[in-house]
Amino acid sequence: MTRPTLTGTPDAVPVLEAGELLAGDDLELIDRWLAQADTVEIAEELSRLPRERRAVPFRLLAKDRALDVFEQLDPSVQQELLDGLREANVRQIFEGMDPDDRARLTEEMPAKVARRLLAGLSPNERRLTSTLLGYPEDSAGRLMSPEVASLRAGMRAGEALERLRRVGRSAETIYALPVTDDRRRLVGALGLRDLVLADPETTIGELMSTDVYSARVDTDQEEVSRLIREADLLALPIVDHEDRLVGIVTVDDAMEVLEEEETEDVARTGGAEPLGRPYLATSIMQLARSRIIWLFVFIAAGAITVNVLAAFEDTLEAKVTLALFVPLVIGTAGNTGAQSATTITRALAVGEVRLADLAPVLVRESSAGLSLGVVLAVAAFGPIALLVEQGIAVVVSLTLLVACTWASLIGSVLPLGAKRAGIDPAVMSVPLITALVDATGLIIYFLVARIVLGL
Repeated sequence: MTRPTLTGTPDAVPVLEAGELLAGDDLELIDRWLAQADTVEIAEELSRLPRERRAVPFRLLAKDRALDVFEQLDPSVQQELLDGLREANVRQIFEGMDPDDRARLTEEMPAKVARRLLAGLSPNERRLTSTLLGYPEDSAGRLMSPEVASLRAGMRAGEALERLRRVGRSAETIYALPVTDDRRRLVGALGLRDLVLADPETTIGELMSTDVYSARVDTDQEEVSRLIREADLLALPIVDHEDRLVGIVTVDDAMEVLEEEETEDVARTGGAEPLGRPYLATSIMQLARSRIIWLFVFIAAGAITVNVLAAFEDTLEAKVTLALFVPLVIGTAGNTGAQSATTITRALAVGEVRLADLAPVLVRESSAGLSLGVVLAVAAFGPIALLVEQGIAVVVSLTLLVACTWASLIGSVLPLGAKRAGIDPAVMSVPLITALVDATGLIIYFLVARIVLGL
């Protein structure tokens, strides 16, 4: 490889794409770039590298900086990076991670490797991590950090500050402070600013707010994360079934969960399974595997549509002109259903719609579909009557009216039904809605044609 020429000051890094530089063999240039880049930028570039090239630049990082970068990586990339490091480096990184990040990483590891690394932890770190792994997957207990800087209501402000100086470095955060009674039950919360500005003799019970948000260990991670975002919290205390404080979920972890959930919804809405890892860290086979299932669904849906066309073959033979408007009818109906499904899926995800809202949702969506159908029917009638014939224009207009109403109804019912059945509503969104509406839209079209044209 030809080495790039350095320009400018002696310490300047040449103007190169970071990925090109890290993938090269010039360790001096790589080391200088790593020294100037921040941890987020380094993590992003490592994720973009081929897995076999990540270990080299990572080993050049200082111990503390390497841990910061490692914790910024996606768990799947973390696992691949560990595969390329020596055993001593792996144990050192694993020990230095926060318990919640460590628990998340073990989910990506083979069970045998995870057990070996857990066994090599110090007793306290092993206990903290094992506690988190004991909670259900996707629960708040699995997401939380058990390293909490909590205060007791009977403490004075001066004592509380002394406690924070002792335990603050090992705590997940000290900016949002849960307050407990003598039996560790959550009774309030206090911000660091209020504590620092308070008279040292004032008790925490006088300073704290008793109007405090919290969640139980078995609450779903997405629900906890949305509460943090909607309530504008820095952290959310997590309690057990006896209201005893057991951990805390911070805003950065909550935003990661929401990003993952929204990525899953976008993927499924587009007719694919979520990758679960950065795009450039995904193999070609993994990309294909994430899409092939839904392509089979589309093929099955196409087969149903073909069967509907075959069933109405005599109608098409009697009026061949009807075939011209098949794409328009099923395309419009499918898009209407997809719009409805996307709207309801999103409303369910953010808590704007609940299962108990089925009746008002059906009324609103069917009314919206009817309104859309009226507008489209009126818009389509004139051009079709002018360019083709009036009878066909009536058929297409009536079909649009009925099909849009029907599609909006189906698009709202299926996500709500999926939610009640415990299935991700996004699975019932665009692909399945389109498949169902295509077939039923054709049936509506040909039945209207038979009635209007007397076929």
